[in-house]
Amino acid sequence: MPVITFANAKGGAGKTTAALILATELAAQGYRVTILDADPQRWITRWHDLTGTRPNLTVISEVSMGSLQSHIRENRDTTDYFVVDLAGARDAMVATAIGLSDHVLIPIQGCAMDAHGGAQILELLHQLDKRAGVRIEHSVVLTRMSAVVTTRAMAAIKQLLAERGVAVLDTAIAERAAFRDIFDCGGTLRTMDPARVSNLDKARENARLLAEEVMRRVPAPRASATVLRGRLRAA
Repeated sequence: MPVITFANAKGGAGKTTAALILATELAAQGYRVTILDADPQRWITRWHDLTGTRPNLTVISEVSMGSLQSHIRENRDTTDYFVVDLAGARDAMVATAIGLSDHVLIPIQGCAMDAHGGAQILELLHQLDKRAGVRIEHSVVLTRMSAVVTTRAMAAIKQLLAERGVAVLDTAIAERAAFRDIFDCGGTLRTMDPARVSNLDKARENARLLAEEVMRRVPAPRASATVLRGRLRAA
């Protein structure tokens, strides 16, 4: 039951959107996902209240620094992936969540403030490695990328981060209306009406590619019965 945490010391980097997109896509593919909503804004909890129960998906709100580890321990037998959404901060809660993670995803938009917030998380990861000998795998995920951003510009961003030893996901999260509407309307990308949401097919494909890349980097140690049944039906 890998723990995947989304962290950026600056708010508004697309962290919560990325966490929800990944979690709902993993759940749609048959994995049992538990979201730990540790963001005081509780946007994912609000989305869950609006949406209602979804197959394979559990949302736990009111997550504190003291309860975080207990939530993971108590739900590990019924979870294939934990997804943790944090506040846009660098505090004890963020440090605790990162210390419990198998992989940290750092959402960054193409702006200096986001990069600075991401750098603070990278520094925290470095300190954990240096002081405690705890190396936690981590990657940057580029978010809210405009369709007009050229492939050359994207490659330049990735090269700059790579030169600093920072891995970057090949799949960037595009700026899509569906990713905004999901919080206003509830539901998931798979249940939204394509007649009412522009470019929904592209948003769904973006989510699928993101989930597949994350699964390659952070494979679940075992497949749930739901996943196995889905694979048998596909065969």
